[in-house]
Amino acid sequence: MINVLMILTSATVWTQKDGRQRPSGFWAEEFIAPHQHFSGAGARITIATPGGLPAVVDALSLSPEANHGDTAKVEGFARYLEGCAQALRAPMRIEDVVVADHDVVFVPGGHGPMQDLAVNPSVGRVLTTALAAPFKVVAAVCHGQAAFLAAGDAQGWAFKGRRMTAFTNDEETQVGLAANAPWLLEDRLRDAGARFEQGGAWQPHVVVDGNLVTGQNPLAAGAVAREVMALASRIAA
Repeated sequence: MINVLMILTSATVWTQKDGRQRPSGFWAEEFIAPHQHFSGAGARITIATPGGLPAVVDALSLSPEANHGDTAKVEGFARYLEGCAQALRAPMRIEDVVVADHDVVFVPGGHGPMQDLAVNPSVGRVLTTALAAPFKVVAAVCHGQAAFLAAGDAQGWAFKGRRMTAFTNDEETQVGLAANAPWLLEDRLRDAGARFEQGGAWQPHVVVDGNLVTGQNPLAAGAVAREVMALASRIAA
């Protein structure tokens, strides 16, 4: 059985450049699509957050407007989250995670990770340890890659030189959030030394670099999960 650790943000706000607190959390589709795929493939899933605090969904990600007006999709998301409610209310503390117990480390996005995961030393420890082990898989989607920034610095960053994608400056601009963002994820990853690869805006772009799998935006969440399980299964074999 493949053991998957899903690291979720426990942030409920994202501090803007002007000091305002924008409601945030994890993005529904980026958690649900992978969780469904991992569960369907028979994986054992552990959810962890900083301090073991509850993981809260970004309400915007459950709006029809954020899902192309598809109310049936939104209702399905809501039902799925209800089934995960206990695990989301009482996750494991990331500080207590033993990396050896997990085959996959997966970070869903939403703007929440830019608030807490990007600066959490325990998140950095888990990601650094897992990435250095060729028999483990590290993956993230959209703004989940903000967690990578906790894995060292520009002089000793664990992900330096690795190929990856993430939510782009163009996409952040198109959703109207770039101007008041304290920093942009694409810029930070490039500056830290990532080999950033950008697909078309709002396309399900996925990059696989060894044991690292990344997706550009919510539309890539399912594809990333499939790549992760295929890679983890090959490694396990």
